[in-house]
Amino acid sequence: MKKNLIYFSLFVFAGLVASCSDDDEKYTPIPPVVSIENTSGTLSVAQEDTLYFKANIESPIESSFQWSVNGKEASTDSILKFTSEEMGKFEIALTAKNADGEHSATTSVEVYGKYKYGTFVLNEGSGSNGTLIFISPKGGITDSIYYKANGSFLGGVSQDLFIANNKMYIVSQNGGGDGFLVIANAETLKKEVGYQDELKTTLSWPTHIAVLGENDIYLRDNNGVSLFNPSSKTVTFIKGTKNAQKNRMAVADNKVFASTNSKTIVTIETGKDTISHTIEFDDAISGLIKASDGNLWVSSGKKIMKINTKDYSVMQENEVEPFSSSSNMATPAISAKGDTLYFSGGTTKIYRHVFSKNQTDFMVDARTMVENAGIVYNYLGVNPMTGEVLLNTIKGYGKDYLINNISVFDFSSNEPKLAANYENYTRFPAGIFFTYNFE
Repeated sequence: MKKNLIYFSLFVFAGLVASCSDDDEKYTPIPPVVSIENTSGTLSVAQEDTLYFKANIESPIESSFQWSVNGKEASTDSILKFTSEEMGKFEIALTAKNADGEHSATTSVEVYGKYKYGTFVLNEGSGSNGTLIFISPKGGITDSIYYKANGSFLGGVSQDLFIANNKMYIVSQNGGGDGFLVIANAETLKKEVGYQDELKTTLSWPTHIAVLGENDIYLRDNNGVSLFNPSSKTVTFIKGTKNAQKNRMAVADNKVFASTNSKTIVTIETGKDTISHTIEFDDAISGLIKASDGNLWVSSGKKIMKINTKDYSVMQENEVEPFSSSSNMATPAISAKGDTLYFSGGTTKIYRHVFSKNQTDFMVDARTMVENAGIVYNYLGVNPMTGEVLLNTIKGYGKDYLINNISVFDFSSNEPKLAANYENYTRFPAGIFFTYNFE
């Protein structure tokens, strides 16, 4: 009986040992599970701006985690603040580890130049070199960005700029500095080349620019419009452009459109040294800009018209009251966001014209909202993305030009709002330019 009991006890003990051994063999490791939450809502960012990423980690046992950027350790905080002065693509990785293993998640970020998107105000300069002001999409303003990027100056009396091929082309009437024409990287403003002697003897006070290709740069001066080819460094006058107006040209349908003889618009095509077509108007032309659908907006007399860029027909024309324009402005009298145009007639009174409805409304007199808004210096501009209207004013001439405003108006609600006002940044502003209009 005792012997049987001993055998039974040994059997139970062996069974218990076997059971424990089976449990050990059935244990399943549980490594952590991680994911990256993009709290900024975008995977592209300008240089020196910040994106925020949150670490989401699930682990039943104690774990640790590590952020890395392009394989280099970056942080062990739960929130990664990503900022870069360099442009390009970056891989962000989040790796968590516990006793049972590890798990990683990755995402990619693109960093673009800090001047790729936003608003520029070009200054003629006060008896010296021109300067360039930048307003970021977030509303931050930086002056003298060309000098800060290069340590050198634009030419004297800067007048116009154009963006194409990821390059910015800036033309200055008096030359000097880095030249009559400066070509810089459009995202960083780093100078690529400047042209001085090549244009000094062939052009007379160049003021406006349009670009069709790297070797198809069109410059308006006192003679008319000329083609500058940087590769050959040759300047070719375009026949038929004599007396081209001192105002912006427009590029649409891979052609340059310029106003001449006050009442005529001419077209210029690549590879030709003479104009391809003329469009005649009854009254003097005060504005010529590209429309968002690829056609043209033209203001002439008291009319605003849409012109077909392929067959040059007038698609529609509206008689606009109280439209007026000043002849001494070097920028277009109209600016547009889609079907909605704004104008001020060179005064502080801003009007809105909805073209499809042929409806014009008075929006605001800037003087009622902006102190020292005495004189409008060149025409207003409308941000084609936000619809905000920018107006440059100075208190007056003499020393009063030093008291000035870049005013930003928001007309999205029933009452006009002064969204921002930047004081005393300009030195005779030659124009307002939005990067989105060059896309």
